[in-house]
Amino acid sequence: MRHGAHGRTTAAVAGLLVFSAGLVGCTGGEPAPAPTTTVAASTGPVAKGLPPDPDVATVWPLTGVETDTVADRPALGVKIENSPQARPQAGLEDADLVWEEVVEGGISRFLAVYHSQIPEAVEPVRSVRPMDPAIVAPLDGILAYSGAQPPFIADVRDSGTQSVIMDAGDPGFRRDPARPAPHDVIGDPETFLAQDDGQRTTPPPQLFRYAPEASRATAAGDASSSVEIDVRLSPAQRTRWAWDAGSGTWLRSEGSSPSMSTSGVQHAATNVVALRVEVVDTPYRDASGAAVPETQLVDSEGVALVASAGGYVAAQWSKGSLSDPIELTRDGEPVELAPGSTWIELVPRDGGSWTAGPPQ
Repeated sequence: MRHGAHGRTTAAVAGLLVFSAGLVGCTGGEPAPAPTTTVAASTGPVAKGLPPDPDVATVWPLTGVETDTVADRPALGVKIENSPQARPQAGLEDADLVWEEVVEGGISRFLAVYHSQIPEAVEPVRSVRPMDPAIVAPLDGILAYSGAQPPFIADVRDSGTQSVIMDAGDPGFRRDPARPAPHDVIGDPETFLAQDDGQRTTPPPQLFRYAPEASRATAAGDASSSVEIDVRLSPAQRTRWAWDAGSGTWLRSEGSSPSMSTSGVQHAATNVVALRVEVVDTPYRDASGAAVPETQLVDSEGVALVASAGGYVAAQWSKGSLSDPIELTRDGEPVELAPGSTWIELVPRDGGSWTAGPPQ
């Protein structure tokens, strides 16, 4: 079993921030029981082979939240659908990290990453896409999904990530009789984790930097302010985030409708990070004949928006090799997020946009 961390970090906006079609300007629970280990809090990666400093807090590596012990399990990624037929989803509220990406037809799909909390079920589980290996490779963990075209599955394998696949007959998947196919696959995260091949990095490496507390995050603003982030991924997907001072989180909406879980809670994030990205069509087609898009992340960089604790800042993002994490910087200095969950919006350079500021 490998133990280690190869995480690095990133990024930086104030007033009313607008990004549209390549332009940026300023205008204006208890975790599931598991074997545990100790990981010292750090604003960067944890050095291999060094014992934790007793005077430094222990934190969950993918959230920066303090804890007594860290579960000795790998990161688990799960592909979750976000078409209108897939809502409400199950289990997204327990994810440490959620990536939202554009797929065929302009709809979005999630890659949710679990470590500090493991839900009883996730739904609906769907297939992998070409950009997913670049997202999960830095975690050296497990990715569960319903299936994919053979080249996409091969790319996940070549990224060093272990696949758990419904179409391959792997355990942990079942059908929901209350939903129509293909929006009906329920995943069992504990069963996915039980298939760990023993070659994963446990606990996972830290991917982002975290401030000791929310008020010291790079993007922290007035916690009592009224702020909204409006992200348009495509004509088919508009994602809105509204700061909620009471919960200290950004509440998610699908357009004008709250984004809800089957548990009845509205999806929320401690941090929202939007990355301007290049999206290209691959030679592959889906069942309807539509081109399968790929978000370009490897050896790429661009502008970013980082929102934490009622504030937001403009930033830069970059990613080197496949196994390198996203780095966020602002004025050349690493960005520190607020301790908690983070949702990352992959906003196409062409056709995508975001605005941030007081609600309109």
